[in-house]
Amino acid sequence: MSFHAAQRRRPWRLLTPTLAVMALLMAWPLGRVVWLSFQNYGLREINRGTTNFTGVENYRDVLGDGYLWRTVLPNTVLFALACVAATVALGTLVALFLKTLPTGVRYVAASAIMVAWAVPAITGTYVWVFLFDAGDGLVTNLLGALGIIETGQVNWFLDRFSFFAIAWLNVVHHGFPFVAVTVLAGLLTVPEELYEAATIDGAGAWRRFWSVTVPVLKPVFAVVTILSTIWDFKVFTQVYLMPGGGGTNPEVFNLGVWSYISSFAQGKYGLGSAIAVLLTLLLLGITAIYLRTLFAEEDL
Repeated sequence: MSFHAAQRRRPWRLLTPTLAVMALLMAWPLGRVVWLSFQNYGLREINRGTTNFTGVENYRDVLGDGYLWRTVLPNTVLFALACVAATVALGTLVALFLKTLPTGVRYVAASAIMVAWAVPAITGTYVWVFLFDAGDGLVTNLLGALGIIETGQVNWFLDRFSFFAIAWLNVVHHGFPFVAVTVLAGLLTVPEELYEAATIDGAGAWRRFWSVTVPVLKPVFAVVTILSTIWDFKVFTQVYLMPGGGGTNPEVFNLGVWSYISSFAQGKYGLGSAIAVLLTLLLLGITAIYLRTLFAEEDL
C-alpha cells in the first residue's frame, strides 16, 4: 500500500469506531420500523407477540389515500419549503449584521440570539400558543385594542393558513440562530481583500454579496440548507402541541403528526410505520437531489 493511499484511508480508520456505533444504534430502530411497515400490526399483535405480514398493503393504503395528496403532503412540503427559505434568509441577514459589529458586541449579540435556539421546542411552542391564544393572547389583545379584530371571537388555530403561519413563526424563530452563527463563522474566514477588490471594481453591497460571499460560502449554505430541510420536513412538536395539531383538526396534519396519530392514537402501528418510511425516503430524495445539483455546479 502506498503512503498516499494509507494517508487517504487514515481518517476513515479513525472514524470507523464512531460510525460502527452510530450504525448499530440507528440500524435496529430503522430496520424495525421498515419491518413493521409491511405488517398489519396493532394492539392485538402486541399483546399476543405475533406478526401479521401483509406485504405492501400499508403503502398501497397510504399512497392511495386522497387525504395524503390533498392535505398531508402539501402541509409537509409547502410548510417545510417556507420554513427553510425564511430560516436561511433571516439567518444570513443576521449573520451579515453581526459581522458589522465590534468583536465584543458581536459575541454578546450572538450569545443572545443563541438563547432562542437553546430553548426546547416544547417551551417555544407553548410561548407562541400563549401569544395567539383566542382569549388572553398578547397578539390577540393587541390587535383587538387596535380594532383590527374582535377579541375573543378569533381562533387562530382553527384556520389552516393561520395555524401554519403561527407554526412558521415558531420554527423560523427557533431555527435562524443556528444558521446565523454558522454563516457568521464562514463570513469571518472570507479575506477582506476580495471585498476591497470588488469595491474598487465598482461593486455595491448587493453585488459583493452575490459575487464574493455566496461563491466562497457555498459549502456553508449547502450545510445549513440541508440541515434545515431535514429538520423542517420532520417538524413534529411545533405542530402537534398547538391546539388542533394533536388530533382534533386533521386539516393541519403533516407526515410526522399523521404517522404518530396513526400509530399511537389509532393503534395502527404498521400504517404509521409506512408513513414514517415514506417521510424518510422523501427526505433522502430531496437531500440527494440537492447534493447532486451542488456537485454538478462545482464541476462546471
